[in-house]
Amino acid sequence: MTKGRKTSYKERVEIVTYCIEHGMDYAQTAEKYQVSYQQIYQWTRKYQSNGAEGLIDKRGKRKSETEMSELEKLRAENKLLQAEKRRAQLEVAFLKKLDEIERRRF
Repeated sequence: MTKGRKTSYKERVEIVTYCIEHGMDYAQTAEKYQVSYQQIYQWTRKYQSNGAEGLIDKRGKRKSETEMSELEKLRAENKLLQAEKRRAQLEVAFLKKLDEIERRRF
């Protein structure tokens, strides 16, 4: 089994096209490009179902507001409001504790 490595989008497209051109020979492709068999299999499946766009790495990327549905927008706004509320609660608790400490001092 070959240890995986980082690949660019162009490399993934090249690897998948090579694999398809050579009769879906995943083992040969894995050996040639030094990428794991499983990874090539997954890329090939994504390529066949979604085309070249299926090979784009979307990890760690947020959707832009234009791509979000109304429900997703509301959930994001709700999450922001909850965080803001939590921050305000912590600030109030901190100020109460500070006031208590100040009163004890004098």
